[in-house]
Amino acid sequence: MTSDITLAFAHPEERAEASASADPRDRISLRDHVVSADIGAFQQERGHVQRLRFNVVVEVRPAPAPLEDDVDRILSYDRITEAIAAELADERLNLLETLSERVAERILAEPQAMRVFVRIEKLDRGPGALGVEIVRSRAAVPVQRVAEDGSAAALHPVVVYLSNAAMADPALGAQLDALQAEGLPVILAVGLPEGARPETGHRPTQRRIDLLAIEQNAWVLAARDPRCVVVATRTEIDWAMKHGQMVVWAPSKIVLDAVDGPKARDGVALALWLAETMAATRLELHGDVSVPAGSRVPVTLLAR
Repeated sequence: MTSDITLAFAHPEERAEASASADPRDRISLRDHVVSADIGAFQQERGHVQRLRFNVVVEVRPAPAPLEDDVDRILSYDRITEAIAAELADERLNLLETLSERVAERILAEPQAMRVFVRIEKLDRGPGALGVEIVRSRAAVPVQRVAEDGSAAALHPVVVYLSNAAMADPALGAQLDALQAEGLPVILAVGLPEGARPETGHRPTQRRIDLLAIEQNAWVLAARDPRCVVVATRTEIDWAMKHGQMVVWAPSKIVLDAVDGPKARDGVALALWLAETMAATRLELHGDVSVPAGSRVPVTLLAR
């Protein structure tokens, strides 16, 4: 409990570090940036400027090319302060919540920005600081299912990681039945198969070999149950989700095509990345595996 409370009041940079995934991103931060603004919902706040303190942390994607000490190739600190100034100048706001949302949205419009922590505090409303903090991510646009009346609803799948033992379990069919009964889209993920595989001693080529080995294991799962249809593209996943079809993820294409894709080769880490990318309802782990640290989606461990 103490550590949770300590983290709740920690600087956003510490919160970002504590919630980082197994494949953490670079971060830039703005600390204790104080500006004055007319903001507030109460009558006594209207027409009176008050001090606001901003603490912002932005997780950024790696630079696609050598930096060459060129400021134009990075997300500059000025872009953060400019986002704050632009939103304060746009219109008078009542709520810090609204301001923080708009600042986060403007920062995430920057190509390098992937996740942002924004804390804003009023310094003149009492003996202490009163404020809000939000976390927002550049997430994939959720898949939507359009109803007959034209209304659309976002689909948030369950991503399920199956260990080799879970794949071979006689109860696999019953497990899949239970998942289907929830009525949510289901994406199955697997890891490396048992046994030796080629070792190149060269990280880029080894990564491709490992991803292909995972895909072979996906086809092994497909042979266990006709519902386990192997897919390799985001288009196939989206179609399956819209039509209620269970799929098994073959990761090579999506991982290698992703600008900010995971560097890990571990099946659980890849499943977590997929769950976060797809804004999954949860990541469900079946087997004797470890729960990944810093998950940004709920994780359920079902050891067997």
